[in-house]
Amino acid sequence: METDRAAAEAQVKQAVFEGTHLQSGDLLDIKVTAFDEFAVRPFNLHSMNQVSNPGEVQTGQAAQTAPQGYLIDNEGYLFFPVLGKLYVKGMTMAQLRADLEERLHAYLSDPLVSIRQLNFNVTVLGEVKKPGQYTSASDKVTLLQALGMAGDMTDYGDRTNVKLVRNENGTDQTIVIDFTDKNITSSPYYYMQQNDVLYVEPDVIKRKSANVDPNRNLAFQIGGVVLGVASLLITILR
Repeated sequence: METDRAAAEAQVKQAVFEGTHLQSGDLLDIKVTAFDEFAVRPFNLHSMNQVSNPGEVQTGQAAQTAPQGYLIDNEGYLFFPVLGKLYVKGMTMAQLRADLEERLHAYLSDPLVSIRQLNFNVTVLGEVKKPGQYTSASDKVTLLQALGMAGDMTDYGDRTNVKLVRNENGTDQTIVIDFTDKNITSSPYYYMQQNDVLYVEPDVIKRKSANVDPNRNLAFQIGGVVLGVASLLITILR
């Protein structure tokens, strides 16, 4: 009994939100505050007249339509004012926040860093009402919330066999999620990661209808046309 309870507690701890792991292509809003407002200015994009990094969002007309932030490049690096080029791929935002604050102590007595992801994307496909890619203002998105973004499942969605596709270390991993499981909130996969794909399989009824013999289906259609013509002729001859 104690062993089972310990295992259950371990699962719940796994499901506690720890933050998404940063990837190439992530766009971050990073703000630094401190008691000395003048000293903190070089560390904030919004206080500078120009973009200080080729990896950051464009200036001019493009900047008016896109959020300004720090882009993680293809190699996993982020260019931060004064601090330079930092490797951040694989970190959580909490880890990056702590790392930046530690580095900034060399320049500021009381630095406080806040980070927000500007392009947290998840994709929901299959038997849902509004399939597509969705961008969230928060990186704390659960499986249920992602499904809600897509308008929930259709009547033909198989709630017991939903596929979660996640890229880990360059390899796509597929995890089967049962949305009818009451312990879903304890799953280590309960919180979505950046670029996760949720695919809702069709249920047995939909799969059977999709596998109907096309020749048989055509025969039914021809039969319907013949009956329709016969009914029309009978009506005309009366």
